[in-house]
Amino acid sequence: MSNTVAHMKWWGWGKDGVGFHHEDKPGFAPFVEYAVGLDLGRATRASEPSFADLNVPESNASPDFVQQLVAIVGEEHATTDDMARVVHTYGKSLRDLVRIRGNAILRSPDVVVYPADEAEVQAIVDAAVAADAVIIPFGGGSNIAGSLEPVPAETRTIVSLDLGRLREVIDIDRESGLARIQAGAQGPDLEAQLNAKGWTIGHFPDSFTHSTVGGWVATRSSGMQSDKYGDIADIARGLRVVRPGDVLVLRPLPSTSSGPSVREMILGSEGRLGVITEVTVQVHRVPEKRNIYAYFFPNWDAGIAAMRAIAESDATPSITRISDARETGFTLATSKQRQGFSKFTAETALPRLMKAKGWNLDDICLSFIGYEGGTAHAKRQKKLVDAIVKKHGGMGVGEGPGILYDQKKFDTPYLRDFLLDMGAAGDVSETAAPWSKLTAVHDAVYAAAQKAYDEIGRKGWIMSHMSHSYHSGACLYFTFAFVFGDDPIGEYDTVKKAIQQAFVDNDATISHHHGVGREHSAWLEEDISAEGVKVMTALFDGADKGANFNPNKILAD
Repeated sequence: MSNTVAHMKWWGWGKDGVGFHHEDKPGFAPFVEYAVGLDLGRATRASEPSFADLNVPESNASPDFVQQLVAIVGEEHATTDDMARVVHTYGKSLRDLVRIRGNAILRSPDVVVYPADEAEVQAIVDAAVAADAVIIPFGGGSNIAGSLEPVPAETRTIVSLDLGRLREVIDIDRESGLARIQAGAQGPDLEAQLNAKGWTIGHFPDSFTHSTVGGWVATRSSGMQSDKYGDIADIARGLRVVRPGDVLVLRPLPSTSSGPSVREMILGSEGRLGVITEVTVQVHRVPEKRNIYAYFFPNWDAGIAAMRAIAESDATPSITRISDARETGFTLATSKQRQGFSKFTAETALPRLMKAKGWNLDDICLSFIGYEGGTAHAKRQKKLVDAIVKKHGGMGVGEGPGILYDQKKFDTPYLRDFLLDMGAAGDVSETAAPWSKLTAVHDAVYAAAQKAYDEIGRKGWIMSHMSHSYHSGACLYFTFAFVFGDDPIGEYDTVKKAIQQAFVDNDATISHHHGVGREHSAWLEEDISAEGVKVMTALFDGADKGANFNPNKILAD
C-alpha cells in the first residue's frame, strides 16, 4: 500500500489496538444478556484473524497495464499487493466483516492506485477506460451499503482508485463562506485544517473519523448537526468529477435554474458517474458557544411530539435527537461507573423525581439537543426549546450527559466489532418518513424484526432513535442485534430484509444517509417507482456506456 495513506484495519473498524471495552461499564454485561441472551462472562472472545490464513484471489491485472499505472503515479503508488487489495475489497458493513473474517473473498480489486492530483486521476481514468477496466473510487473505506465491493462475476480488470493523497483544503472564500477541498480529505484532517483558520464544515457523520468529503457526497451523507448545517446535499455547492477525457465542473453557485440539477445527479451516485476529485462546501465560522443538553421525556410519543414542535418553531438547534425507551435503556447501561454525588443524582435522585411525576421508568426516553452560535443566540434557542420540552411533559437534566454524548458519538462501530468477536450481530438500518407516519414506521419495524427473530429462532433486540429533523419529517435510526446460529449471513439477511421491507411498506425510504450500494438496491423500485428506475438506468447507461464506473451499484443486477 502507499506509505502516505492510512487505512483502517483490514478485518474491522478503526485503528489497530483500539476497541470497545465494557469492564468500566457495570451495566453493560447484564444488559447484553437481557437483550440477546449472551453471557459475556462465559462467552469466548474470538482472536484477531490471521491475514496469512486468508485466501486472496490472484490479481488479473496484466503487467503492461500495471506499468501504465506506475508511469502515471509512480512505483510506490500503484500496487497489486494482497494486503492493499484486501483493504480495498469491502467496506465496513456487518456483511463485509462476517465475510472477511470468514475467509470469503470472491473477488478483489486487481490493482490499487493512489493518485496525487486531479491530473493523475484523469490519466488513470483514461487508461482504465481504454483498457475496458472497472474503476471503483475509494475514500476512507467506511461504507456499509456494499458500494465498494467488486462484483464477483466481473472478469475485467478492477482498479481501486484511492483518493487518500488528495486531502488538502485548497482555498477558502471568506466573503462567501466557501471552501475548496480535495475529495480524499478525511473528517478529522479536514476539520483541523478549517479550524486552524477559524472555520468549520459542521458535518459530523458517525463515520467522521474514517470517511472523506468525496465519500460523503457520493453517498448523500448526513451529519449529527444537520439540523443547523444541513445534510451534505445542502453543504456541497461545487464539484469537480473526472470522467473519460475531461472533467465535469460545477461551480459553487448559491442557486441556479439551469435544467435538471447535475449536482443532484452526482450527489448519491456512488462512483457510477465518475471520480469526485474536489468539493466546494459551505463553511461557517467556529461558533462562540456550543452546548449539548440532555432531556428526558415520559415516553416516545411525547418525545416525538416535542421534536416535531421544535422543527415547526422559531428555534434553530444544531441537534435534535431522541432515543426510544429501549435505546435509552441501552445508553444508561453503557455509562461508566459513577461515584459520589454523580452516582446519587443519576441512580437515586433522578429516578425518584421521575416516579414522583408518575413516569414509568421502563418508558422514559432520553433526548440530546444542541445549541450553537453566539452566546445570546444559543441562550435564546435553549429558552425556546425548554418551553416546548416543558409543554410536552419533558424535563432537562443539564449538560453532563451531553458531554458524554459528544465523547462517545464516534465509538459505535467498535461496539459492533466487539459483538462480532463474541459471535453476535449488531447492525443498523436507517430511514426517513413524514411526521404523520413516523410512529407507524417505528412500530412496524419493531414488529417485523420480532417476526424475523422468531423465524430464525434467535432471541433478538431492536432499538431506535430519531436523529435528524426536517420541517416535514425526520430520520429514524434502528440498531438490531442477535447471537448468530449456524448460518450468520442467512440469519442476518432474514432480519435485515424484514426491516427494509417494513420501511417501504410504511411509506418510508430505503435509506436516509447510508446510500444504496448493493445492500439496498432490491428495494429501489419500491422507493422511487418503476419509472424512476427507468430514468436512473438511462442516466447511468448514457453517462457510462462501457459500464466502467463502479457497475452494479444502486441498481440491482
